[in-house]
Amino acid sequence: MQRTLDLSALRSFVAVAEAGGVTRAAGLLNLTQSAVSMQIKRLEEALDLTLFIRAARRMALSPEGEQLLSYARRMLALNDEALARMTCGSFEGEIRLGVPHDIVYPAIPGILKRLAAQFPRVRINLVSSFTLLMKDNFARGSLDAIITTEAQPDAGGEILAWRDLVWIGAEGGTAWQRRPLRLGFKDTCIFRPSVQAALEKAGLAWEMAFDGESEQAIEATVAADLAISARLGGIMPVGTAVIDPRGALPDLGRLAVCLYAAPTLSGPPAEALLAELRRAYMDGTLALAAE
Repeated sequence: MQRTLDLSALRSFVAVAEAGGVTRAAGLLNLTQSAVSMQIKRLEEALDLTLFIRAARRMALSPEGEQLLSYARRMLALNDEALARMTCGSFEGEIRLGVPHDIVYPAIPGILKRLAAQFPRVRINLVSSFTLLMKDNFARGSLDAIITTEAQPDAGGEILAWRDLVWIGAEGGTAWQRRPLRLGFKDTCIFRPSVQAALEKAGLAWEMAFDGESEQAIEATVAADLAISARLGGIMPVGTAVIDPRGALPDLGRLAVCLYAAPTLSGPPAEALLAELRRAYMDGTLALAAE
């Protein structure tokens, strides 16, 4: 009697193979780690094969697993294509997108609105946070795609553009002229260490005017001319403006705007989202200059 491979188990198998471990694969699949491990175990038992070589924290494909991976991808692609055709293009599901708070506007609202109209049964959950936190969540499989701002992107990042990191302060403010400089940054802000390093290299005294994780409080402090901060060139918080320090403050360099997408992110809604993100952040919607 012919046997039939379990497509759900194959999907978990492909996710683990591409993610390199059960933890991240479980996050990408919205399953528990035990559920993914059980599916892999059942698949190995059904085939009477060892599909993964378990070493340290990473699971590497065995020779048999490498052979199965190609078949599994084709079977899942055919399954997904059949479902798309037979359901008249009515796509369902969830995509978890992360974007740093300072570059959400003006692009993201329009992107979400267009995708909601095109794929009304697909939920796109937006998370707005800092690059370091989003990269951690992406590595754990809690986010499917992220936009980041960073000086040294990882190998898996697709660089969309480069942007200047600029000093910002209150409109017409003088806080940038005072010493020590008072800085306003969240504790987890990726800009904070590089700004502090630039000031120390320039021999300029500084102190933190704010500690905590409230972005609104920081923006209010800066707008009140009680501190200065740094942002990517483009959209400024209300009541703030780019500082022209006339050489009194060090240059902060440039950062890359990068796109990371999980290997399991596929299908027309995902492709449409990624295309929208590339178009928005590369074509100058946010005053970017792609290189």
